[in-house]
Amino acid sequence: MPGPLHGLKVIEMVGIGPGPFCAMMLADMGADVIRIARHGKEPRVEPRFDVLARGRRSLALDLKHPDAKVVAMQLIAQADALIEGFRPGVMERLGLGPEPCLQRNPRLVYGRMTGWGQTGPLAQAAGHDLNYIALSGMLQAIGRPGQPPPPPLNLIGDFGGGAMMLAFGIVCALLEAKQSRRGQVVDAAMTDGSALLGALMYGLKAGNRWTTERGANLLDGAAHFYDTYECADNKYVAIGAIEPEFYAEVLKLVGITDAAFNQQMDTKHWPELKRKLADAIKLKKRDEWCRVLEGTDACFAPVLDMDEAPDHAHNRARGTFIEVEGVVQPAPAPRFSRTPGRVGSPPAKTGEHSERILHDWGFGEEHVAQLKKAGVI
Repeated sequence: MPGPLHGLKVIEMVGIGPGPFCAMMLADMGADVIRIARHGKEPRVEPRFDVLARGRRSLALDLKHPDAKVVAMQLIAQADALIEGFRPGVMERLGLGPEPCLQRNPRLVYGRMTGWGQTGPLAQAAGHDLNYIALSGMLQAIGRPGQPPPPPLNLIGDFGGGAMMLAFGIVCALLEAKQSRRGQVVDAAMTDGSALLGALMYGLKAGNRWTTERGANLLDGAAHFYDTYECADNKYVAIGAIEPEFYAEVLKLVGITDAAFNQQMDTKHWPELKRKLADAIKLKKRDEWCRVLEGTDACFAPVLDMDEAPDHAHNRARGTFIEVEGVVQPAPAPRFSRTPGRVGSPPAKTGEHSERILHDWGFGEEHVAQLKKAGVI
């Protein structure tokens, strides 16, 4: 069966990071996503390693050529959605902003991905994931007490608060357009999205159950039962036994009988209990703890690196990772019982499908030949 988004036609104006991740998610689920890349711009990596570009065909356009706008608009007129991730105003200067596109295609969902959003005092400023999650209040909450907040890769702003929010927004707007027959603009800002990811923490703080002090809360590494621990072989395990019955399972399986551990939620004892638990975990190697704790209700997992994770038995059983052209990468998610997602094709070379795309989208042979001769494609 084709994926759940089969039949959906999407134009992706190629950018970096969250825009391609959003487009990848839609393509994984069966959407026909056409990448419009800048003609002549060389990729930074060999195509097969550009995992975020998988599953889409590539059209190279010289957007400085006057005829390129005409070509792009003819494609946009046939699309259900568009994804762009430039600074506010760039698409307008290209003549491809929301107003002319929606005039040409009133049912178009126009997805815009930025860090700061389309409006606000910082809208035109440069930035990256770390800056956006800093402004949302989430970066300050991560890390150990007395140490600077660590950069948590670019998972929270770019991909969680950005790309996934835009994908969700586009699908929401497409569902609404089926009823209203009208498109709209989706303004996905990583500052907004990463703030939304912190909804639980903001609620706990309002109820006086969370403090702005770093490393002093239930889920930020302060609790001895919710942290990572070093093993005898200098590898790590993760323990997240919040509920009393799961906490009791940890104590039983680790062999802890110290009565001090009975006061699980007494925060003043957490530092001492953490030291004691760390000493106990340090007595065995990581794989030895796996044999004792993995698969139990101790809320346990080994901390795996990116070489180890694809080979773990659970990930292998579920097919969490796949291999495309020799490149190991995460499989499409989530799972669907009837219309599963899949990687339709490996990442394409820039402009690899330019002529084929135009033919498929209604451009005649002679017209395509003229565009190629003029350097538009």
